[in-house]
Amino acid sequence: MKTRTILTALFIFSVVAAFSQGKDAKASALLEEVSKKAKSHKSIKVEFSYTMENTKAKINEEKTGTLLVSGDKYKMSAAGQNVICDGKTIWTYLKESNEVQVNALENKDDALTPSKLLTSYNSNYKSKIIKSTDPSTESVELIPNTGKNFTKAILGIDKEKKQVKSFTLYDKSGNTFTYKIKTYLTDTPVTDADFTFDPKKFPGVEVIDMR
Repeated sequence: MKTRTILTALFIFSVVAAFSQGKDAKASALLEEVSKKAKSHKSIKVEFSYTMENTKAKINEEKTGTLLVSGDKYKMSAAGQNVICDGKTIWTYLKESNEVQVNALENKDDALTPSKLLTSYNSNYKSKIIKSTDPSTESVELIPNTGKNFTKAILGIDKEKKQVKSFTLYDKSGNTFTYKIKTYLTDTPVTDADFTFDPKKFPGVEVIDMR
């Protein structure tokens, strides 16, 4: 569940243009505009909150997280995990067990970078504008054309800023994941060190190299 949370959160900020080939011309144009603006920034740093609900199972969990993205590089902290990627290697640090798993990005099926998302899903989803209860928000519904582990997603976009402000994912297990961006900063200074895992900063960490 935690891994899904991490990957879904990354989905929020990197997947937008991947749906620009939908049949709804208005939705396609909006997603293209949002994507173009996001890709114009050297970095995007956000703080977000998210909930996972399952009415049948009586589950309602609330968490927070942070994400820093720069091209194919990213660093995310959420649900007791730190996931760091330099574009080639991905480190998944589990705070509870003080261990880090190291994978070569190209060999890890669920390690999706922004560029992979933008090039791999162009024809796999349909998008359309739906009614929003917030006048400052444009809502876009995303439906997968083929079998996925979710049935639909709803993306909330700030009409004025053309930025993602919320994301709701409905999976086939009856879970609903809702993410809301609390802060959205662009072009913050970043260095290569921001996207690598330094074991010296985690005394006693167990390194599990799976490459």
